[in-house]
Amino acid sequence: MRCRVVPFVVFGLCGCLLAQDRHQASSPDQFVIGRHTFIDVGPPNDFYELVLVRPTSNGSSIERITLTPATDECFQPAKVEVAAGSLAESVAALLGKTNPCSIPEKELRRERKRCKKCLVFSGANIAMQVQCGAHTRIVRADILDKDMFDPAPSTPEHTTWTMQLLSRLDSAIGPGVWDRPMFPISEEQKDSAPQDSEALRDISSGKYDLLFQGAPDKPSDLYRAAQIQPPVPTIRLVSSTPFKPEAFVPPGYPPLARITHVEGAVKFTVYVDADGSVANFKVESGHPMLRGATENIANGWRFPKAAVQQKIDAVIDFATNCPAKKQ
Repeated sequence: MRCRVVPFVVFGLCGCLLAQDRHQASSPDQFVIGRHTFIDVGPPNDFYELVLVRPTSNGSSIERITLTPATDECFQPAKVEVAAGSLAESVAALLGKTNPCSIPEKELRRERKRCKKCLVFSGANIAMQVQCGAHTRIVRADILDKDMFDPAPSTPEHTTWTMQLLSRLDSAIGPGVWDRPMFPISEEQKDSAPQDSEALRDISSGKYDLLFQGAPDKPSDLYRAAQIQPPVPTIRLVSSTPFKPEAFVPPGYPPLARITHVEGAVKFTVYVDADGSVANFKVESGHPMLRGATENIANGWRFPKAAVQQKIDAVIDFATNCPAKKQ
C-alpha cells in the first residue's frame, strides 16, 4: 500500500511544481521599463524615463514619459515630457526569444557586477517591470558607456537584448535624451504640456519609484516639482523724459542674461528725428548683456511731433524675478 501511495504523492507534487514553473515562465503581455540615463556633461546630468508598452488590436502601443530634474529653478525648472507611438509587432514579438520571466537572477547579477571597479562616466540603469504569473518581477540591467561607444564592447547577453529592445521602442517614439541639445537657451523652445493620464497619476503617487532605486531622484518628486511654474521675467520702461514713446513693446529677455541671472536697469539716450524715429542711441549705464536688447527696442520707438529734435533720457529695467539663491 505504501509503495502505491508514495509514487502518487511524488507525481502530484512534481506536477504542481511543473505547472507552477510553466505559469511563471509564461511570456508577459505588457511591461514597463524605467531608464535612468546619466551623462558626464551638463547640467542636467540625469534623465528619468518610463516606457510603458501595452498590447493593441494591431500591435503594441508605446508611451514614454521623460522627467528631467531642474538645473535652475528659474530658467530650467523640472520638466515632464510625454511622447507616444506604436509598432505593428505584438509584445511577444518585441520581446523575441527572451522571456524576462525566465531569466535566472544570478545571470543578471553577474552582468551587473562585470564592471564593478571600472570608471563609468555615462550610461543607463534599466529596470523592467513585468508580471510573471501572480508575481511582479523587476529585471535589472546596467548599460555602461563602453556598451554604447566602444567599437567592440563585449556586452553580455541580457544587457545586449535590453539595449536592442529599447532601441526598437525609441525608434517608434522619436529622439530621446541623447539627441537633445545640451544647453538649450532659445526662448522659442517650448516644453511639452502633457495631459492628465493614468500613467502620470501613477508617477505622482510613487508607483514607479522602485524602478529607480539608487538614483539621485525619485520620479514622484520630479513630477511634483514640474507642476511648479517658474517666475516670468519682466521688462518695463521706468522713465522716458521729456517725452515718452507712442508705444512700448517690451523686448525679449536676452537668453544668456536670463541663464546667468543678470538683471538691472539700463540708462540710455536717443535723439528724435524729423519723422519721429530715434537716432544716436547711447548707453549711459547698464550690464553689457542687456544693452543689445535695449538698443533693439529703442530703435523701433516712435515719438510725437513735439519731440522732434529732442534728446530723450530713458531707463529700462530688466528683472528675472528669481528668488535669491541660498548661500
